[in-house]
Amino acid sequence: MAESNDGSIAPRRSLGGPILPPPPPELAEDARKAEEDKAAAERAEALREADKQAHAAEKQARESARQQQAAEKQAQKEAQKQAAQQAKEAKRARSAKPARGAKAPVQATGAAGAPRRTRRAQLRLVQIDAWSVMKTSFLLSIALGIVLVVAVAIIMGVLGAAGVWDSINSIVQQAVGGDSGKQFDIEQYVGTSRIIGFTMIVAVIDVILITAIATLGAFLYNLAAALLGGIEVTLAEDS
Repeated sequence: MAESNDGSIAPRRSLGGPILPPPPPELAEDARKAEEDKAAAERAEALREADKQAHAAEKQARESARQQQAAEKQAQKEAQKQAAQQAKEAKRARSAKPARGAKAPVQATGAAGAPRRTRRAQLRLVQIDAWSVMKTSFLLSIALGIVLVVAVAIIMGVLGAAGVWDSINSIVQQAVGGDSGKQFDIEQYVGTSRIIGFTMIVAVIDVILITAIATLGAFLYNLAAALLGGIEVTLAEDS
């Protein structure tokens, strides 16, 4: 398709044929719009492809940064683990040495005549688990309550078999007024059932109080140990 100098569309000529009339202006306009649309679509496709490549590069960079951070964290963990292992070994080595102010290792002769050496280590009790203290004190207080009830029942049975209650009744009857009054029976006031029931109530109260006091004592000791360092204990080992 060719255009003349004045802007009009020149007629098309076929090879060896007649001169063809020029296409109508509407078709030329549509063809130009189609080409422009195609060029715009190509540019948009190129922009989308560039955006995809940019997103892929950014994603790869983030993944590389994440892997680098993970590697750094792993290296820090390994370093902390090695430092903790070295500190543990150093602490074990220090605990194996004789405590300050302690006597020199005592050499003794065993049954076979070989000298024995005593190693001393000074340790500190810095923390007590409150949960284990509560469980242990609860079980021990229950055992103490059972022992208390059984002991009171045995004592009451022994006193009844020995005739103590009859002796007390006769003494009180003579002191009150002889045989004219009502017969006095001390078991109406301090009978076996009443004493055992009261003992059971005291045992239940003891279980609650002992458990609470022991747990509170563990918490208080942990606080005091955090401030003052705890109780120092010297251990000895024969080697």
